[in-house]
Amino acid sequence: MIISRTPFRVSFLGGGTDYPAWYLNHGGSVLGTSINKYCYITCRYLPPFFEHRLRVVYSQIETRQTADEISHPAVRAVLKHVNCERGLEIHHDGDLPARSGMGSSSAFTVGLLNAMHALQGKMISKHQLALEAMHIERDILKETVGSQDQILAAYGGFNRVTFSNTGAISIAPVTIAASRISSFADHLLLYYTGIARTASGIAASYVPELCIKQEAQLYRLLRMVDEAVDILSSSDDLSGFGELLHEAWHIKRSLSKAVTNSSIDAIYDAALEAGAVGGKLIGAGGGGFLLLFAPPSRHATINERLNDLIHVPFRFENSGSHIVYYDVEEDFQAHDIARMNRRPKNIEQL
Repeated sequence: MIISRTPFRVSFLGGGTDYPAWYLNHGGSVLGTSINKYCYITCRYLPPFFEHRLRVVYSQIETRQTADEISHPAVRAVLKHVNCERGLEIHHDGDLPARSGMGSSSAFTVGLLNAMHALQGKMISKHQLALEAMHIERDILKETVGSQDQILAAYGGFNRVTFSNTGAISIAPVTIAASRISSFADHLLLYYTGIARTASGIAASYVPELCIKQEAQLYRLLRMVDEAVDILSSSDDLSGFGELLHEAWHIKRSLSKAVTNSSIDAIYDAALEAGAVGGKLIGAGGGGFLLLFAPPSRHATINERLNDLIHVPFRFENSGSHIVYYDVEEDFQAHDIARMNRRPKNIEQL
């Protein structure tokens, strides 16, 4: 049995410049961190006593004979990608809901790839893990996704990720004093809006036109990453970071009408009135989680004002996707598997 643990992420600035449609022409950069909320994937080889060869448990339960029959697109694609010919049982558990903007789809794909490689006795680098997840989501599933989610899920940590127009990707940890990181984290609040959406669908409403109609907005989002790092690495008041988030929020909502709605706008305005300096919807927009930046002295007031929402305390984490449990026993050899495939379908055939 293998259990992988893969973190969800909070993206701060630069989102939108991590889409290949943009960065392969202009370059891109994002600032984000993984957090201590996780996606857990449990995998094991299925003993040869069942009529099904594959059992996948998530919000649904699927029992299938082949990978092609699996309805869950990421599971189907990953199993075909790693070319696993043995029977499997896969369980998914997550600390946060799906379709919420926290990079849950990419965390799932990264975590499943990590677990499947481990089950087959392979150790791959974090970079290769991220690249394989990008290939699965973008090339096989044809989803409109950026490249930051897979990187942050695989690597973990508080990072600046840079995307070259050559396609090269570099990951640089934000190296500032621990006390400064702590103070920065103390300014952050995370709330669940209760609105589920599909990030790929939201992104598809504006990504195709990024290079044509929104160059000025994307270049401004790109420059904000440098400005944010300068603020964090200085002794300046951290409120400047919140002001950048506020500016980025207005730019992001100008990209597509699908990024926000009247309910989200009302929540954001209420947070500002209660003392928040700025904030953003995590991910592509449309719902999910709202991140706010506010002086710690205003947190109680904001919590009271937004008491209809779920407040989610969190911490930064640095481990990325890794295997937390590994115990593979080869109880059934290849000839046993072959015999399983020839077994009677039911007792009347005996």
